[in-house]
Amino acid sequence: KGASHLISRAGAYAAGGAAAISVLTEPSRFDGELAHLEQVAAVPGTPVMRKDFLVDPVQVLEARAAGASGVLLITTMLDDRTLRAMLDCAFEHGMFVLLESFDKDDLRRSARYLDLDGQLLIGVNTRNLRTLEVDADRLQRLSSHLPDAVCVAESGLREPDDAARVAGWGYTMALVGTALMRSDDPTALVAAMREAGAAACS
Repeated sequence: KGASHLISRAGAYAAGGAAAISVLTEPSRFDGELAHLEQVAAVPGTPVMRKDFLVDPVQVLEARAAGASGVLLITTMLDDRTLRAMLDCAFEHGMFVLLESFDKDDLRRSARYLDLDGQLLIGVNTRNLRTLEVDADRLQRLSSHLPDAVCVAESGLREPDDAARVAGWGYTMALVGTALMRSDDPTALVAAMREAGAAACS
């Protein structure tokens, strides 16, 4: 997609009240690039997160230089030393981190870093890293293991009822990708999902 399409789409998400905009920069499997992040980050008003398979602190610095406010890190891909170095790098540069988990062990590891001086969000992804298939029951199955933190439900959410459901399980935010990209009115979908999630928490 061209820059004008990316900027228009980002503006639509922001208008709906998106807390942040996730931009894929992985080139080989998802056809992303760092230039896409730069283009979206140029749109004022909403934080932008680099979503990629990041494995080195230099990639965090790349994201910051491109205008990102945050990065996605995947707990299961990183050993403790590398993960700590990448978290430290992000927090030193004022970035937030969405730390992604897939099982109970990931969540336990992720929770160890909540005392660091930075904005750490704990995510649970329902999508299999290798097959990209969604495990629809994972969010509920792991809900009793969520730490006392801002927890993000990732992948497989398509409509306001999904947002309400995960809010009831203890997730305070949701990362929505495919449904928004395919929507003819992403502004309305973001707003409706926010409203449904808030109503479930009230």
